[in-house]
Amino acid sequence: MTVLVETTLPGSVWKVLVKPGDKVAAGETLFILEVMKTEVPHTAPAAGIVRAVRIAEGDAVDAGAGAVEIE
Repeated sequence: MTVLVETTLPGSVWKVLVKPGDKVAAGETLFILEVMKTEVPHTAPAAGIVRAVRIAEGDAVDAGAGAVEIE
């Protein structure tokens, strides 16, 4: 089952910490948004393998944007 991790707030992608093929643990930070000069980490809801990364550092994103797919 594929899980899509979405952004929780609008902001700018500050750092992407994973790439396709990476194994991740539940709770591991996948990417960090900069929201009003505050870093907002987004974590993996479950363990798995990263299948796709739909964002890049510097991207402006809205809340609810699909960012990382984990299988």
